[in-house]
Amino acid sequence: MSFKKQDIYKALETITAPGEGKSLIENNNITNVVAFGDEVLIDVTISNPTLQAKKKVELEITKAIQTLVGEDIDVKIKLTVEKPAVKENPNQIKGKAIPNIKNIIAIASGKGGVGKSTITSNTAISLAKMGFSVGVLDADVYGPSQHIMFDVEKARPLSVKIDGRSKMKPVENYGVKLLSLGFFTNPDQAVIWRGPMASKALNQLIFDADWGELDFLLIDLPPGTGDVHLSIVQALPINGAVVVSTPQNIALADAKKGVAMFQQENINVPVLGIIENMAYFTPEELPDNKYYIFGKDGAKNLATDIKTRFLGEIPLVQSIREAGDVGRPVALQEGTILEKSFNDITKEMVAELLKRNANLPPTEVVRITTMSGCSSVKK
Repeated sequence: MSFKKQDIYKALETITAPGEGKSLIENNNITNVVAFGDEVLIDVTISNPTLQAKKKVELEITKAIQTLVGEDIDVKIKLTVEKPAVKENPNQIKGKAIPNIKNIIAIASGKGGVGKSTITSNTAISLAKMGFSVGVLDADVYGPSQHIMFDVEKARPLSVKIDGRSKMKPVENYGVKLLSLGFFTNPDQAVIWRGPMASKALNQLIFDADWGELDFLLIDLPPGTGDVHLSIVQALPINGAVVVSTPQNIALADAKKGVAMFQQENINVPVLGIIENMAYFTPEELPDNKYYIFGKDGAKNLATDIKTRFLGEIPLVQSIREAGDVGRPVALQEGTILEKSFNDITKEMVAELLKRNANLPPTEVVRITTMSGCSSVKK
């Protein structure tokens, strides 16, 4: 049969390099192609040393060539594993940028149950109402909840072809794009994963998704400081982190550890500030009354102590819980005190991000050009 070397390269463009998010051609994994008669010799270099990755690449190359070029072609592959080149600072964790995503913000908490997912969903909606294009990655692999909060519990991401490769199309609601492991797990079963399995699943959600153009990607992290957090900062260039806490001392102790994790020398993610959730209780029938059932100004004082910005406080109000449970976050409500609270916190977060982008070395290009609704942001 007759074929050209260019036909082989075109077939190889459909194969994604393991863990890279780019094709073998784009990522320069193909070092040589020799074709004569019905035989093709291909030299491939990858950085993933696992047997699974090697076998996967070999099978995909053979299948692509025999399907797209000719089924009778004898494909011979010489595969080499090459360690990634050492960067200038080998201790610095620095992820790979996702094309067309300008700013990536991690929403974290040292302790579970402080309302981090509620803050994430309402902040995302506030940003969308300001005119920004926004995505949310639910990285809480053991307890995903964003698909419930956005009222898309039964939705499933569609598969789309982008440049010849299959990608996941995020589910969209309220003007926010969303991917969550909750779309792929049985709600009646516990997710029992070791760290490497969770990290692999997250990498697929990050790099095998068609996020499109985004001004912000918010990442809802699980509580604590563990494998998932390290996987995220290794996989992505995080522009900044926001830490959520309640005012009580036990939560503050863990929040302090969460801040310290991002400030580690080898992680070095700027902390944009701290949000105090459940700052006080206000009964619906007595809206002017404030009961500080978890303590007062704890997160605010912590922010001062560790020289981090205090972004604001959210009261403990029954309607916040009710709105989240029915999949319609309170930030969607117009003209309410709660909408204003989340709007103010979001503006403060954006203001700190602008300062971070102006005063610190950029992860990539991180310029915000649309500031509709952000009147409190200092330019």
